[in-house]
Amino acid sequence: MSNGFSDKIKGTGNKLKGEVKESVGRNTNDPSLQAEGKRDQVKGKAQEKIGNAKENISNRMDNRK
Repeated sequence: MSNGFSDKIKGTGNKLKGEVKESVGRNTNDPSLQAEGKRDQVKGKAQEKIGNAKENISNRMDNRK
């Protein structure tokens, strides 16, 4: 299982990749690329939330020790 920090980094990367794809799709009139970019952004946001949740759980476990 990956740690929260790595999930947050991957999420940020996917969000950035998605923003670029969406922008290129918009500028080249390619709806398929725009949609792919939006999907990448959603995936990135989800990964960041998972990373935050993992970090919160890890911190709570550390505090109980």
